[in-house]
Amino acid sequence: MKNDFDPDGLRLPIKIDTATNGEYAPVPLGAAARDANAEAFADACALSRRLKISRRQFLVSFAGAAATLLAFNRAHARAGARGGFFEISIDAALDAESASAQVCGSEFIFDVQNHCVDPSASWRESTDGTRWHYILTNLFGQRQKCSPGLLDAYSAQQLLKDVYLDSDTQIGIVTALWGARGGNPTSIDYAKEVQAVVAGVGDSKRTLIHGGVMPNEPGALDFMDVQAREYKVSGWKLYPQWGPNGVGFFMDDEQYGIPFVEKVRASGIKVVCAHKGLPLPFLLYEYSDPTDIARVAARYPDITFVCYHSAFEPGIREGEYNPKAPVGVDRLIKAHQEHGFTRNQGNLYAELGGAWMFNMRDPEAAAHLIGKLMKYFGEERICWGTDSIWFGSPQDQIQAFRTFQITDEFQAKFGYSKMTTQARARIFGLNAASIYKLDVEAIRRAAREDRMGLLKAEYREAPNPSFMTYGPRTNAEYQRLVSESRGRPG
Repeated sequence: MKNDFDPDGLRLPIKIDTATNGEYAPVPLGAAARDANAEAFADACALSRRLKISRRQFLVSFAGAAATLLAFNRAHARAGARGGFFEISIDAALDAESASAQVCGSEFIFDVQNHCVDPSASWRESTDGTRWHYILTNLFGQRQKCSPGLLDAYSAQQLLKDVYLDSDTQIGIVTALWGARGGNPTSIDYAKEVQAVVAGVGDSKRTLIHGGVMPNEPGALDFMDVQAREYKVSGWKLYPQWGPNGVGFFMDDEQYGIPFVEKVRASGIKVVCAHKGLPLPFLLYEYSDPTDIARVAARYPDITFVCYHSAFEPGIREGEYNPKAPVGVDRLIKAHQEHGFTRNQGNLYAELGGAWMFNMRDPEAAAHLIGKLMKYFGEERICWGTDSIWFGSPQDQIQAFRTFQITDEFQAKFGYSKMTTQARARIFGLNAASIYKLDVEAIRRAAREDRMGLLKAEYREAPNPSFMTYGPRTNAEYQRLVSESRGRPG
């Protein structure tokens, strides 16, 4: 396949920039991150000349990813970062075999947070649909350059390329977006279509789907029966911030939350995933606080609850756990501790979608993010999610996490654990496989032998990743989007 996305090699394979997924305002890069990007690009120029290949060829190679991570290490070390680093040997920048051994892996990767959109836009006439249509056609305008259709760049086919071809992901979940039925860009019908598209070139088990539920929407609980019976959903997705009248709900309130949970119990599909943290424009942030998910998880120990995004807040730099004034992920940890959960025990899980992508720009913040979750939740209660395809292919997130290490200093000072092969394997996929009761070895065998596996092997001979992120990169762009979207008719 020709290199038609970035023929001049101007984009780095590890994407560190200010682009957001539209759920929060862009946060400027620190000086170390800016220096890291510049140094990585300079290295790519020099190393490609040394190897007598084009810069693009170098950047799409494993050595290109290794060299980029090495440049990040140097820049952050110069800036005084002491918490985390990418465990890459210097020779990997020039030695393809060494690079492959370090940035590649054989983990079972199960991405529990994938998104895509029905490109027919039949959902766009309602208030929620109008907002979503405006967001998708303006917020992620750069993505349109990759696709001839207005919304094709968010489609099942794009998900297939970004997630299944351009990353090491073996299985994923298409999870619901917020919005009323009829105005939701990922309806349950389209989620089922995505499942069929992926199954058409792979094993049918490669894609699971969530049933989106807005319990405060009339008829939502009855529709859960339809989703369970006809669509065979594997779990349920909530956005407690959303409400038909602009008011959300708490997961343990008696009007909406508890009737929903009782319906989950009756359905027998006892996995609940809820968006927490990330402000979400247009919706009420008070319902993003994670305390209620811990309360309801303690009340219903027979149901598994997964806190999406781990309740992180982009404007808050993660640091040592502070239960006296919790912000960001600390809010989730405090709620976890106060409601009787212990390390590697219980039915409450943290999920990394968006949280890892944002924090991998800052190795110290990343060390605190992962270190705290490992310390309090435990390596068996953290799930891998990437919020793709909003951030493009998740391969850079995978490579960064695969090589990330917490320093001895932070391990000693804060009681954090070393990142081990076992811990990464559990977080990358084994924990989620246990939640969804999947046969990992059977899926691994199918992944080697199905059409997707063969297609992926062929594609890897001449990969063509875009290395693109999408969305507003400045606060002015984001505020303009939010302001104009609020005023859209509907």
